[in-house]
Amino acid sequence: MSSTTQLLKQAALDQGFHAVGIARVPSSTIDRDCSPSGHSHANLLDRLQYWLTQGYHGTMEWMGRRPERRADPTLVLPHCRSIIALGLNYWTDAAPDERRGNGRIARYAWGEDYHHVFKKKLKQLERVLKSLQPDCVTRSYADTGPVMEKFWAQQAGLGWIGKHSNLVSPTFGSWLLLGEILTTAELEADEPGADLCGTCTLCVQACPTGAIAEPYVVDATKCISYLTIEYRGDRASLDTNLQTRMGNRIFGCDDCLDVCPYNAFAPATNEPSMQPTDLTQGPNLSRLSALSEEEFSRTFARSPIRRAKFLGFQRNVAIALENEPRA
Repeated sequence: MSSTTQLLKQAALDQGFHAVGIARVPSSTIDRDCSPSGHSHANLLDRLQYWLTQGYHGTMEWMGRRPERRADPTLVLPHCRSIIALGLNYWTDAAPDERRGNGRIARYAWGEDYHHVFKKKLKQLERVLKSLQPDCVTRSYADTGPVMEKFWAQQAGLGWIGKHSNLVSPTFGSWLLLGEILTTAELEADEPGADLCGTCTLCVQACPTGAIAEPYVVDATKCISYLTIEYRGDRASLDTNLQTRMGNRIFGCDDCLDVCPYNAFAPATNEPSMQPTDLTQGPNLSRLSALSEEEFSRTFARSPIRRAKFLGFQRNVAIALENEPRA
């Protein structure tokens, strides 16, 4: 391993990242065969266009804007040669409090907004890289840019894309948040992660709404995470069958992640910002339904839950309250 790559990886770990790997970017990723195991499409752009033409992105219109740019990092950062993929473990040993009257929030949203946590760490690591290679150009993202981060995390050896379409790490299971630094620096690449799902289909079977249309492909329009976070429609626009299957989930869904066998030995995170609060670990539905918009903004000021917006969150809570007698 080159000294630059070694020093950079150590700096990433010193800054609190739990996983780091490097992927080499070819001159055009559109021409590269990069399909995951079990998927019939030949390359990254084909996979994205297939997903879009099926309408699986729902109302997330930004996913369809310039798909060739999303599939090719060299169109995001000219002369991009390497991608530093970074993972932050968010698993805690705490269990959700699902006593009657409580809702369920996805684990990644139990603590502070990870975008802010990542941004600070990514900028620090960019400064380290530029101190090692002053002429390089960098650009960093944490689920905020036109980068297919799960694919590049697999290419960088952090794990593989599972049949639920999320990254699975042999060390951290399904519990890595991802960010990346695109750079013009030539860094030593890691071996891509091998797909170890085998014949397992537990995640496919666990999905409450059947949103995994086929292995490795998720129909967001049926996915509870999409419905409770990204979807802006009111209750009347939501299929009643989907509402029933949402159960008590008011922000996100962990069902397909929870059942993954690779979670069996996942270590608890040492990242303070990922620790749950009483509110996020066991959110009381009646209390949440009474929040005003101002109280919602104040309560979740540092939380990813703001993404659902006040009206969307209240819609989710109302559905969970209606589902409670069926629990």
